[in-house]
Amino acid sequence: MSKGQYIGGRWVAGEAGGFASVDPATEAVVWEGAAASGAQVAAAVAAARAAFHPWADLPREERVAAMRRYQAALKEAQPEFAKAISRESGKALWETTAEVGSMIAKVDASIAAYDERTGVKETAMGFGRAVLRHRAHGVMAVLGPYNFPVHLPNGHVVPALLAGDTVVFKPSEETPWSGEIMAGVLEKADLPAGVFNLVQGGREVGAALIDQEIDGLLFTGSGAAGAHFRRHFAERPHVILALELGGNNPLVVWDAVDAQAAAALVVQSAFITTGQRCSCARRLILPEGREGDAVVEALLALTDRLRIGPWDGEEPFMGPLIHARGADAAREAAGKLGGTALRVPGKVAGLSDAFITPGIYDVGHHETPDEEIFAPILQVRRAATFDGAMSLANHTRYGLSAGLISDDAALWTRFQQRIRAGVANWNRPTTGAAGTAPFGGLGDSGNHRPSAYYAADYCAYPVASFEADRVVSTLGEIKGLKA
Repeated sequence: MSKGQYIGGRWVAGEAGGFASVDPATEAVVWEGAAASGAQVAAAVAAARAAFHPWADLPREERVAAMRRYQAALKEAQPEFAKAISRESGKALWETTAEVGSMIAKVDASIAAYDERTGVKETAMGFGRAVLRHRAHGVMAVLGPYNFPVHLPNGHVVPALLAGDTVVFKPSEETPWSGEIMAGVLEKADLPAGVFNLVQGGREVGAALIDQEIDGLLFTGSGAAGAHFRRHFAERPHVILALELGGNNPLVVWDAVDAQAAAALVVQSAFITTGQRCSCARRLILPEGREGDAVVEALLALTDRLRIGPWDGEEPFMGPLIHARGADAAREAAGKLGGTALRVPGKVAGLSDAFITPGIYDVGHHETPDEEIFAPILQVRRAATFDGAMSLANHTRYGLSAGLISDDAALWTRFQQRIRAGVANWNRPTTGAAGTAPFGGLGDSGNHRPSAYYAADYCAYPVASFEADRVVSTLGEIKGLKA
């Protein structure tokens, strides 16, 4: 059963309708509770507002110490926390263990980023000094996704708290249990009441939250949702928006000697997390002729070897999608791609309808919808030249991630100079990104406020000052005075 909403340092029962979270592998209920009412959402924002100035006014070292306590509590909770995420999301245990590990590492990375990007900097001047400081915005609303239900919101929450902001977090309605556990771990950090708040529920709760007087919305999710938020806040420019959105990501294989090695990178790019990563490769671009044929042959053979199953069975490469509806939607979208189905995204015998096999479609040269299919569905295209491959790669309104698999360093130079993507990898999966680097994209993939290491930038604003320690006459600087 749910612990409820965490508002102003207390757990309180939800006052709105009940809902449940279901293990997609077994269809068993793993969490059930009531959503927050509109009044409770308002109370959470009010609690965060009341806590803001006292929290922001603390010496930075005290906020760092609080995040260190959170980090220690995460380390202690990691084994059971990872199992809970696997039960609720269906992801393999090796993935969820790594997810909590990323949350732990995020504390160190965020502290370093704050010091480097938004600390205090002084420059001596003739009259005294020029000082650059950074100030917290205020109350940050964080909306979490279901694919990384705690790692991604954690990447917003930790930098915000370090900067001196306060937070109201609404997890995805598909993964409320994971969000509740995260809130419980933060509770162990002994934060002042109201600094961190949790409200549960679906779209109605999210809508109520963004209608409040917040100072920022930190969001990871779909491009469609990001477009909605841009429109919603068009008349509220003071609200900072940090949007890390989806992608229709290209992966180009060109002049790669080892087709099997290339295929392994394609599989890790396209089918990891059952395709439920915004940085997964959706479009594979190959040379025409034998070189491209060899990669396709190796890809099909490796795909057929992937183990698909529940997290608590023999270690799988892929688990289920978040629910059976998602699997049905993925098959419907794949069916609209046209071309030749090299592998049809089918059901898995003996497992729930949320499980899906990878789909691979040779779409030839015809146009396909420029949409993100959030599932293990991969389109294959061919190009006669590398310039043609680059043109195909950039033929999208998105711009999150892209990759090149090639033994030719000169091609990589051309690729990384021309590709329109915030993450561009060479001979590594498209899903890889360093925690000490920014993560975000162009076009419908974001709004130029990348998360990860650069989250520090949108959690505080700069204040520039000229300062002198005493009052000194500046009459000599005034031009045009009468005698």
